[in-house]
Amino acid sequence: MHRRGLDVGNVYMDEAKHSRGDAPVTLSIVVPVLNEEDAIPMLVHRLRALLESLSVDYQLLFVDDGSTDRTHEVVTEYALDDPRIGLVSFSRNFGHQAAVSAGLAFATGHVVCVMDADLQDPPELLTEMLVQWRAGYDVVYATRTVRADSWLKRTFARVFYRMLRSLSDTPIPTDAADFCLMDRRVVNVMNRLPERNRYVRGLRAWTGFRQTAVAFERPRRAAGEAKYSFARSLRLGVDGVTAFSKAPLRLSIWIGLATSMLSFVLVLLTILSKLTGGTVEGWASTIVTVLFIGGVQLLSIGILGEYLGRIYDEVKQRPSFVVADIVGSALISDDDGRTLGIVRQTGAMVADAPRARASRAGAERTDSV
Repeated sequence: MHRRGLDVGNVYMDEAKHSRGDAPVTLSIVVPVLNEEDAIPMLVHRLRALLESLSVDYQLLFVDDGSTDRTHEVVTEYALDDPRIGLVSFSRNFGHQAAVSAGLAFATGHVVCVMDADLQDPPELLTEMLVQWRAGYDVVYATRTVRADSWLKRTFARVFYRMLRSLSDTPIPTDAADFCLMDRRVVNVMNRLPERNRYVRGLRAWTGFRQTAVAFERPRRAAGEAKYSFARSLRLGVDGVTAFSKAPLRLSIWIGLATSMLSFVLVLLTILSKLTGGTVEGWASTIVTVLFIGGVQLLSIGILGEYLGRIYDEVKQRPSFVVADIVGSALISDDDGRTLGIVRQTGAMVADAPRARASRAGAERTDSV
């Protein structure tokens, strides 16, 4: 049984330790997908070739985040033919971070890898990641030295990661996305974190443990179109800042203090000008001052609104995702006493009667959770 732990107040002491060395290991690979019907066959082909050469037992878990193309059908065919492949489908699009969280909840391996389906995360990097894991690291994350993205997106990413690292109390690595390898202990801790708005790479850093980086040059997409537009990337960036930094709230305080001091100086200058017989003019400066103060107030209200909106989401306690369909023997078997309800630990919901289908080698059945 891979999941063991002890709750002590708000502290979670994980006991899921196991031999690394050359002992047999089970590797779970979590792949969130959204309209990736063309990329999936290429990914499966490369992963199978790699994993067979590594001689490891593996679980390849796809999480369909509400695809509208044939992604569900393509993965289902693989899952019904190969018991090592599984599919978890959402009832609608809940977002990339929710899909990653669902994959971590369903993964059963001693180590868990998260990667995208577009092959911009090279599967071959898993070899080096496993080497670092066997050397004693609990988290091995991939950092991108070269990105095959537009100039705007590269610049935004470079500035954002460095800004987040400087603002956050948690040392979040720069130029590192969700592509990583994590020990079971780390996954267990992340599954127990209660946030609904999840910034996975930040939560991964927050857990601590021994972490190291593996550098790689990120290639272009193998097929399909990018799902993270600039607007979505910006939204993810705002989630990261609000989840791991209170600096924007403090910024409002400092801007308010600076504005008050400036206003006080202007009052003194006005009084001095009046006492010396000068004419107090400044219709334009008055308007500029009023507009400046109004802008600062609106900015402060907007910052407060972002944090308040996230508090509102957490208080509602709605599930992070709803699972509508489960395909694959590895997902619906329960050899270690684990039930599908484990996903509720991450604020998830499973439909009352999800369609759960085993591989063609086993019986087809429906499970209720």
